[in-house]
Amino acid sequence: QVQLQESGPGLVKPSQTLSLTCTVSGGSITTNYYYWNWIRQPPGKGLEFVGNIAYSGSTYYSPSLKSRTSISRDTSKNQFTLQLSSVTPEDTAVYYCARSGYDTRIRGFTYDYWGQGTQVTVSS
Repeated sequence: QVQLQESGPGLVKPSQTLSLTCTVSGGSITTNYYYWNWIRQPPGKGLEFVGNIAYSGSTYYSPSLKSRTSISRDTSKNQFTLQLSSVTPEDTAVYYCARSGYDTRIRGFTYDYWGQGTQVTVSS
């Protein structure tokens, strides 16, 4: 059973960098062909994809956040990290890490394991 756990500060000041870590247990982040994602949900809004890092280490970011986003990993600790720079109150959200993989039954990607989510508030 794969488990994901987010960690990081719950309060970040405007213009600073938000940094969150997802620790994975029960499976390796280098296992073919899974992707390790960051997804957020602002208050009163739907889920928003932030970016991911693949089993290979390659990254993909949401075009709307790409200029401020960096995702990296530490394979020795089985962790991956989100950094979002120059945050504003609009970045306030519950941030989730999740695993995705290709499902041959539907011929598409699905999210199969999620962390519980962590609230991040951007405020001075």
